[in-house]
Amino acid sequence: MDGAFYGFVVLLFAAVILLIEGLYLWWNSTHGGGAQRIARRLKVMAASTTSKSERISILKQRRFCGHEGWDRRLHRHAFAHKIDKLLVQAGMRWSVAQFLVCSAAALAGGFLLSFYAAMPLALRVAIALACMLLPRALVHRARKRRLIKIEQQLPEAADFIARALRAGHSFNNVLQIVGNELPEPLSGEFRIAREEINYGVPLNEALHNMAARVPLTDLRYLIIAVIIQRDSGGNLAEILGNISQIIRARLKLVAQVRVLSAEGRMSAWVLGALPFGVMGMMMLINPKYISLLWTDPSGVRLLWYAAGMIVAGVFWLRKVIHIRV
Repeated sequence: MDGAFYGFVVLLFAAVILLIEGLYLWWNSTHGGGAQRIARRLKVMAASTTSKSERISILKQRRFCGHEGWDRRLHRHAFAHKIDKLLVQAGMRWSVAQFLVCSAAALAGGFLLSFYAAMPLALRVAIALACMLLPRALVHRARKRRLIKIEQQLPEAADFIARALRAGHSFNNVLQIVGNELPEPLSGEFRIAREEINYGVPLNEALHNMAARVPLTDLRYLIIAVIIQRDSGGNLAEILGNISQIIRARLKLVAQVRVLSAEGRMSAWVLGALPFGVMGMMMLINPKYISLLWTDPSGVRLLWYAAGMIVAGVFWLRKVIHIRV
């Protein structure tokens, strides 16, 4: 009996492992990087270089809302343009109206959740505002990840452009080749620049638009080198090769700094989350004991002092561990 049971456990474990591996192989073969490159090349052969997920508009003004009236109202406000710029840099498909609706829904959800426990009004407002800022935090996180990925792809892109120029291709054709051959998300930015040039936008303006969509210093160096070379001449392939080496050296230094500051970042996360974790556990174990912090005036005063000290400590730790390279 024991042998049969252990055999069943081993076979079940092997079946689960094979199932996970099969799902991974299926996902990689249909949605992986190799499958996407093959799909792009097939589209190129079929004279369809733009992907279905890519939406390029010849209009100078982006739509902020599907409703015409609300779109005009949102275009009058500067904050809507800032939100749209953030969404473009994050590479998200959200419109400004969708972002505002998600923020309002998160605000209402935060208020509803705060009513399940006996809390002071100030704490309920703080929880609701924190929930309202959650969509913005998600967009900032997506923007940061996308910019990091593009920054890691820039040396390969610079070398690719240099090799294509040495082979005799014009810069406009190089933009199309880079947009078709390099992986996302950098290839999508080059395709958008190529499409803008096809619509009649000058090359310098299209490159400046790409720098606005991807606010990276290394990309600005590459774009400035291209613009200066078009105005004054020079060996652009050699310049791009040097820029590629500089970017690789800087990324290597950034990785070393990140390793050396890993302990400080972990300490910041632990110290920042520890008070909230302890408070949450106390609310589950003994809510009557912890409720004195917001039912007693002295407890409320202590909460405000603690909140101020936590905010000051987070900013101080962030300044210590943030090393600009």
